[in-house]
Amino acid sequence: MASEAIPPSWRPALEPVLTSPESRKLGGWLAQEEGAGKAVYPPRGQRLRALELTPLEEVRVVILGQDPYHGPGQAHGLAFSVPEGIRVPPSLVNIYKELESDLGIGRRDHGNLERWAQHGVLLLNNSLTVEAGKAGSHAGRGWDAITDAAIAAVAARPDPTVFILWGNHARKKADRVPELRESARHLVLASAHPSPLSARTGFFGSRPFSAANAFLKSHGRGTIDW
Repeated sequence: MASEAIPPSWRPALEPVLTSPESRKLGGWLAQEEGAGKAVYPPRGQRLRALELTPLEEVRVVILGQDPYHGPGQAHGLAFSVPEGIRVPPSLVNIYKELESDLGIGRRDHGNLERWAQHGVLLLNNSLTVEAGKAGSHAGRGWDAITDAAIAAVAARPDPTVFILWGNHARKKADRVPELRESARHLVLASAHPSPLSARTGFFGSRPFSAANAFLKSHGRGTIDW
């Protein structure tokens, strides 16, 4: 993990876990995978991008993903997001459809969600790397402890925050974080995943964007410009 700079606002929460034997083992394993010629996404320097763009004290909404996109050029460190010029993935297409239905915001012609991140939406995957072409390939390698610590740091803050959990994987991750599970000051919005396989079983019509803004506004934290 030495190649990834920890953003200053996240250091107190993450340095203990990032310097643990488990994280050093993760770093060594990633170096071995890359040394063996395997493509790992996103590239080095982008793996903590979600934390770089959304400082801890500015987080107002957390959206949890599972792992990065595993196609060439797709992953750039933000859950559900792809750089401009890359085809919008199906799950994000459905997120845009729900956003349009919920708030009347027209669908964008690109999938770059950096603007959300810069406005306080932490777009965090559970695993922050993946092998090219192999979804879920880096699950269980040590990222969980790091991203759990990030979620716990947000949940421990006094600021009321919205946690958007799409699918069982995100709900299970939130259940692992006592600071979130035991707090009554945050809003947790859970629904089906936006994947085409499940979007029609509870994601469409869930209206998470308006619900998040209503909660934030009622607690004096403004609204997100979705």
